[in-house]
Amino acid sequence: MTKDKLIGVDLGGTTIKFAILTDQGEVQQKWSIQTNVLGDGKHIVPDIIESINHHLDLYQLDRSRVIGIGMGTPGTVDRENGTVKGAYNLGWAKEEAVKEPIQAGTGFELHIDNDANVAALGEAWKGAGNNDADVSFITLGTGVGGGLVANHDLIHGVAGAGGEVGHIIVEPDGYLCTCGNHGCLEQYASATGVVHLAQDFAEQYVGESRLKKMIDDGEEVTSKIIFDLAKEGDFLANETVDKLCFYLGYAAATISNILNPSAIVIGGGVAAAGEFLRERVEKNWSKFAFPTVRTSTTVKLAELGNDAGVIGAASLAKKN
Repeated sequence: MTKDKLIGVDLGGTTIKFAILTDQGEVQQKWSIQTNVLGDGKHIVPDIIESINHHLDLYQLDRSRVIGIGMGTPGTVDRENGTVKGAYNLGWAKEEAVKEPIQAGTGFELHIDNDANVAALGEAWKGAGNNDADVSFITLGTGVGGGLVANHDLIHGVAGAGGEVGHIIVEPDGYLCTCGNHGCLEQYASATGVVHLAQDFAEQYVGESRLKKMIDDGEEVTSKIIFDLAKEGDFLANETVDKLCFYLGYAAATISNILNPSAIVIGGGVAAAGEFLRERVEKNWSKFAFPTVRTSTTVKLAELGNDAGVIGAASLAKKN
């Protein structure tokens, strides 16, 4: 029996996504379950094992065809030992064994990496990266994450902090970041960062603006609202988006100038703003990009959406 199936797992704070793929990266089945973070997240690993076993039976998939399982997770990942720590949204503050119990419970080898890294692998393999060898990925969500693929492999660095693009300093002495530094990209280009920017701009702005009125009235403002208002021509919303795209273009150019990838791919919730965002980022990126990079690297939007995580995770099992 040839081994030709991959299992991808994308572990998130609210849902765990699963997929069964061919070894060519085609998704054949996918499903998801709620993440049970009760009791310091002690149910998460057993739930993953149970769900995989249950679905293999359900789909009557011959287990000898499975190459292995790949998994993306929040937190700091020790890839050798297969442990995760600091995944606070899962209740995993201390080191959590993931690899051993899942291997024991399913009988398959497990390969694990950080969630932003596996999303980068997914986009590089089957998405906007077109399976090129060098692809850089920035994901804009509640934080800003990323993954840098060079020569088809992720850059991890010596302590696993390689590819932490959210912590590129874009504004020396700027907003305080959760990491303790000031002016990290994450504080400006994440869903919460852009709202922070809008609030700061609103304070100084005296003209007409629906966004300013919402902020002054204490209404809930989200990154989606800011982008929607900017598209409608709201002056303050546009100022805010322009500033975000300046920071993002600057950071993207910095990455591009060092790595010269074929594509710098922007994904995540905030990137749902689409071409409206990409075009403005590219304009700023062009200003800062090294001449050779400007003609050889392209700024693209992610293409896989929610599937990037499971596809990239599955590729870990294929690689190994």
